[in-house]
Amino acid sequence: MAGNALQILGLGASTPIGRNVWASAAAARAGVCGFSEHPYMVDTAGEAMRIARAPWLDVGLDGAARLGALLLPAIEEALAPLTEPGGNVSPRIGLALALPPPRPGQPDGLADDVLEAIRERMGDRFARIARFEVGHAAGHMAIAAAEAGCARDAFDACVVAGTDSYLTPETLEWVEACDQLHGGGPLNNAWGFIPGEAAGAVLLGTPRLAQLCGIVPLGELVSVGIGMESKVIKTDAVCIGEGLTQAFRAALRALAPGEQVHNVFCDLNGEPYRADEFGFATLRNGEHFRAASDFIAPADCWGDVGAAGSPLHMALAVIANRKRYAKGPLSMIWGSSESGERGAVLVRCAEPMGG
Repeated sequence: MAGNALQILGLGASTPIGRNVWASAAAARAGVCGFSEHPYMVDTAGEAMRIARAPWLDVGLDGAARLGALLLPAIEEALAPLTEPGGNVSPRIGLALALPPPRPGQPDGLADDVLEAIRERMGDRFARIARFEVGHAAGHMAIAAAEAGCARDAFDACVVAGTDSYLTPETLEWVEACDQLHGGGPLNNAWGFIPGEAAGAVLLGTPRLAQLCGIVPLGELVSVGIGMESKVIKTDAVCIGEGLTQAFRAALRALAPGEQVHNVFCDLNGEPYRADEFGFATLRNGEHFRAASDFIAPADCWGDVGAAGSPLHMALAVIANRKRYAKGPLSMIWGSSESGERGAVLVRCAEPMGG
């Protein structure tokens, strides 16, 4: 592994198919489907809306309380390696938080309320906090901020976390009105998505911190690429993947000559727009992928989880290699926000368990 690259030290998750990261990854690997019928929301065909809901949360819980119930356990799980070693190491920890963008059904001040819930639970654990409210690619922007913060010695480690939930009634109605709800009614779309909810967290730290704390890294951050797409979804413009191509190329510059990405994890959710832009981006960068079409898109298990996707997909990449079912140690994680932000991250996973 590279000498100064940020190390992946901890993982955390709360998803509709698991209450921690290892359970969620095992369920996703097995193809467990977390879809269910909404208890009371119906679509324009008179059928119960199909959703992916964390079954241990009351359906009436919403806003910052719901996001906090998903997020806080994931952050604590990711931080666990720092609480296990003995000694007097007191690292400076940052938090880079990915959140949903403003949209119908989202209360005013949601981000502030989520941060307040974090402070109430964890006090002054985090030396610095940054938030990114752009949905799917917010996690990639958070990873870039974590890398920059550690590089300028603002902190020794950073939790990159994301949480999202589409399950507020007003949000579900908005998804359906935008012709994005998967279903068969007049306003539904067979190529729409299943609204989901989740939280994910990844603890990134410097090699020095890992050594001081006696933590064996799970992998390392190779590179981050950020792009911007001008031809966004829900418009008449034809997207040919220029923003995603920009993000791919920025991340792929870190590869050695002839090196290829083994695994791809992404937020494809059934919508043709996303599939098309991915196709264009991979056509332009195909030589850097072992098999770009052999991607993993866990939205078929836990639905579209928006801003939670990036840290969750990074965790899946690490665990897949750890458990020996990945195609190799080098993985790309990419995401596509409706407002145009695009992100791509390369991670190199440590040796699998047992050798």
